[in-house]
Amino acid sequence: MRDFTGKRYWLVGASEGLGLALAHKLSAAGAEVILSARSEDALQQAVASLPGKASALSVDVGSSASVDAAAARLGDLDGMVFLAGVYWPMRAQDWDAKAAEAMANVNFTGCIRAVGAALPGMVAKGRGHVVITGSLSGFRGLPGAIGYAASKAGTMVLAESLYADLRQTGIAVQLANPGFIRTRLTAKNDFTMPFIMEPEAAADIMFRHMQSGRFKISFPTAFSWLFRGGQFLPDWLYYRIFPPKP
Repeated sequence: MRDFTGKRYWLVGASEGLGLALAHKLSAAGAEVILSARSEDALQQAVASLPGKASALSVDVGSSASVDAAAARLGDLDGMVFLAGVYWPMRAQDWDAKAAEAMANVNFTGCIRAVGAALPGMVAKGRGHVVITGSLSGFRGLPGAIGYAASKAGTMVLAESLYADLRQTGIAVQLANPGFIRTRLTAKNDFTMPFIMEPEAAADIMFRHMQSGRFKISFPTAFSWLFRGGQFLPDWLYYRIFPPKP
């Protein structure tokens, strides 16, 4: 079981929701945490709520310059967790270029930027821990998920590629694919969200995964079977699950 005592972890997207709940878990386990998000005020409040050593480092992962500036201030890291994300429900018929590009730029390209800031130092010293947050929505195309599902699929494949390259090194790579979590993002949905979790419950699952030696977890388990199983259905059957809407 991984020991977090005295380890420095950078949590990207940790001023609220799942990120902040996970920061509480890591802080209580003895880790020093660096919390990042765009809002300096929200970060300072988040840091003040933690039981252990913590600091705030504001960053906009949608900006290469902002991530580069943060990277210069990070110092030595033992691990990083990418949790940042933006979301707007969107059908192809209601295409919003600005929102679609923002989801790609923050959720996927932002992940690449953040990992790129943390990983070289880990490679240089031959040890580290990279955790990427995907989504059950990233397993296969879904209706009303233009931008979000595609960007999450990208983060999931990025994690898989990192794992393929680094699994024989001292750098652990893990992927966590949650379902619905009650946050300001899912509050935008106007449909029933099965198995929706509170951030604290999701953070508990994710923290236990981080303690383990496993690569990937998808949760809630029963709900994840639908998404993972959908990968094996032929197209004609899979898309029948989602009748087209006018």
